[in-house]
Amino acid sequence: MAERHPGGYRVHGRVPIGKRDPEERTGDYDEVWAPEWDEAHLKEQGERCMDCGTPTCMGGCPIGNIIPDWNDLVHRDDWKRALERLHATNNFPEFTGYNCPAPCENSCTLAKNDDPVTIKSIERAIVDRGWEEGWIEPEPPDARTDHEVAVVGSGPAGLSAAQQLNRAGHHVTVFERDDEIGGLMRYGIPDAKFAKGRIDRRVEQLRAEGISFEPSTEIGTDLPATDLDEQFDASCIAVGAQDPFDLDLQGRELEGVHVAMDYLTRANRAVADKPVDDPIDADGKSVVVLGGGDTGADCCATAHRQGAEQVVQIELLPRPADERPPDNPWPEQPQTYRKTYAVEEGAAQEFSVDTKAFEDTNGDGRVDQLRADRVEWETDASGDHEKLVIEPDLTIAADLVIIAVGFSGPQTGPFDALDLETSGQGTFVVDDDMMTSVDGVFAAGDAVSGPSLIVWAIGSGRDAARQIDQYLTGDSDLPASLETPNDPLVSR
Repeated sequence: MAERHPGGYRVHGRVPIGKRDPEERTGDYDEVWAPEWDEAHLKEQGERCMDCGTPTCMGGCPIGNIIPDWNDLVHRDDWKRALERLHATNNFPEFTGYNCPAPCENSCTLAKNDDPVTIKSIERAIVDRGWEEGWIEPEPPDARTDHEVAVVGSGPAGLSAAQQLNRAGHHVTVFERDDEIGGLMRYGIPDAKFAKGRIDRRVEQLRAEGISFEPSTEIGTDLPATDLDEQFDASCIAVGAQDPFDLDLQGRELEGVHVAMDYLTRANRAVADKPVDDPIDADGKSVVVLGGGDTGADCCATAHRQGAEQVVQIELLPRPADERPPDNPWPEQPQTYRKTYAVEEGAAQEFSVDTKAFEDTNGDGRVDQLRADRVEWETDASGDHEKLVIEPDLTIAADLVIIAVGFSGPQTGPFDALDLETSGQGTFVVDDDMMTSVDGVFAAGDAVSGPSLIVWAIGSGRDAARQIDQYLTGDSDLPASLETPNDPLVSR
């Protein structure tokens, strides 16, 4: 094995896995990421890990990935053990390795005054290597219980809960309203950011482990919600938080104004050669995306690939600072500007712009421009933020407007027959054991927390599985949240 340099971060600079050239990648729907990575390069990046006495990267990771261990194992060219260590806390590291904003990197000790370790690149490389080498295989349980468990929703929370419960020996059935498994990972994230074959091979693995899948099954329509309580020994609701925020503005009824998930779902179905009712196409259009988050970036990137003439992303809040502000010290998550892949591809960004109306100047019932105010934000003595108009009545050409201002919570209507308690935010209320107000019905992921990260969803699904296993059997060998695996830590 390679000899580890104790100060590797002084020898090697940070070099994450790169992306393809923007002009090339906007011409197709293939992943933006560089198709190949160099093993020697990743070994050097693993050596940059400081092996801290207090690994703050683990504190920044919502599921407590044992990051220093697999950094070291990659440096030592022990990729298979690195994969085992990665899977010990994360059922689907490719889901996070390709989509997580990497709060672990922001919390890396090096990030205090240097460039952090390329944790996300190393994670991705480990799981990619695992698939290439055939190390990732089905792991069915040695024995089965008599318990039947339903999981509603097949996103990261639902799939992680299902895999953990199945490995505890229970009979697990996953219900999904869409025609394919994957939740928002399937139709909510563009192929350019996450190839859907990565979901397919995990689903094949889970099927081989004994999990049953029922796609195209809507709770409340195809399956009565009461069946979750009456026909199963326990159930887990993991339907995400797909109820979008909308904007009640003048002209909202005009053709050409859509919410983000309607746009992305139809676009992603078209890429997958699936039938699409009433497709939304940005070809040749001036596109405005309202919302500066990741969903907004995905809409911009999709519009580029559809052939939009121009793409503008608008954010109500001011542009974040390039450096951490004084009230945002390490290891807090930095409130700093981050250029997205869509901006790299040419999307224009406008900050501190308050949209006032969608307008139809041609009288044809379609939006053709957006009216807005440019604003300035001030903080008063009490700390409240005040919005001041500094340039009123701006107009921006807009043949297609995508509203990507976030999500409020889960769509609870399908579960009305169960009369589940919900919070003021519209999420399902659960107790300390992750059980809802109905005995035996649990909930996990964004359906409980509201919109959050994929990594949080995976951790929540794992936690719910442990609680359900304890409910059914009185005990559980499934790992608790952030619990270190039973095998010894790697000796350095």
